[in-house]
Amino acid sequence: VQLVESGGGLVQPGGSLRLSCAASGFTFSNYAMSWERQAPGKERELVAGINSVGDSTNYADSVKGRFTISRDNAKNTVYLQMNSLKPEDTAVYYCKALVYYHYYWGQGTQVTVSS
Repeated sequence: VQLVESGGGLVQPGGSLRLSCAASGFTFSNYAMSWERQAPGKERELVAGINSVGDSTNYADSVKGRFTISRDNAKNTVYLQMNSLKPEDTAVYYCKALVYYHYYWGQGTQVTVSS
């Protein structure tokens, strides 16, 4: 299993970013996927999740209405569209998969929201 995140960067408050996570090594379309984040000095938290076919999603209260998780099973990729970004969204964002009873994460991508 390999998960590779991309799309992070520095953005001003109120701005947008789209994160991508390219998956390989497993049958992507069979598994739910999620995004987590970890800010400095804080525990890692769930940001959003999506089921295997992409018709059911869930979000942390702190990002509801601002973030959208989606997936393209033909491209083995899951996305996180982040709008109206706030300084408190600054964190390393990780893609996560539960495959064959094991959790897997990517290397993470840094998102920094600052003016």
